[in-house]
Amino acid sequence: MALKVTEDAQGGWAVLRVSGEMDLVTSPALRERVHLVVADGRHSLVLDLSDVLFCDSSGVGVLVATRRLMRSCRGRLRVVLPARGAEEGSHVNRVLAALGVRRLFEVYADVADATADTAEPLSA
Repeated sequence: MALKVTEDAQGGWAVLRVSGEMDLVTSPALRERVHLVVADGRHSLVLDLSDVLFCDSSGVGVLVATRRLMRSCRGRLRVVLPARGAEEGSHVNRVLAALGVRRLFEVYADVADATADTAEPLSA
């Protein structure tokens, strides 16, 4: 399955909505889109990973690199990882938690929360 990345803006936030699979073949497309957003001068970024069905270590690497890039330009990164029911939850959320890197990200349940100035991130 391919990776699809669409771009939107909400308030002062650039929102990249990602769907499909983040793997060795597809993850570079997300990395490129993130770099284009930053090169365009937008330093407040929301990655909506609600529709990501699969994420391997390459995808996790892109997420960690995105965090590093946003920190280096004094930007802000928020990630949308909804809980889709108590048992299953988001695949990406489970992968990040299993690798011990979930706590590195400000995670929100939806884009509206992620782009709100008063929203609090979900606990790790």
